[in-house]
Amino acid sequence: MKTASLKQVKEELYYKSDQELVALCLRLIRFKKDNKELLSYLLFEMDDEDAYIKGIQSKMDTEFEAINTDSYFYMRKSIRKILRQVKKYIRYSQKKETEVELLIYFLEKLFNLKPSIFKSKTLTNLYHRNIIFIEKKIISLHEDLQYDYQLELEKFNLK
Repeated sequence: MKTASLKQVKEELYYKSDQELVALCLRLIRFKKDNKELLSYLLFEMDDEDAYIKGIQSKMDTEFEAINTDSYFYMRKSIRKILRQVKKYIRYSQKKETEVELLIYFLEKLFNLKPSIFKSKTLTNLYHRNIIFIEKKIISLHEDLQYDYQLELEKFNLK
């Protein structure tokens, strides 16, 4: 089966009625959890970005509390899973401020994690990569936000 191009899909969607579009959306969200989460964000959470950020931060808190700290192997695995989820939520939002805020919060949780991540080379590298990534994202923000986020980020910068 050949997949239609984005242009073809857009053109076809313009010809569909409202009821047909609703039916297509409902059918689409049945297939993948990501589709359902994205549609939930677009319908219910897009208007209140602060509440969306707080919700993700509380999920992060729960996930960080559940990390198995018996060995760095399990810690690494759990931390990567949390970061993957955070990046998925960032993709839903597509707002740079949300991205920076969530990643800084992730770094804060990672920095305060016990046992310290700095005893593991892999986790330390992940930490520093994310600092560099956030610094690049901060540059594209408004000057006032740049300053605020730069101050927050300096707390975690241990280069």
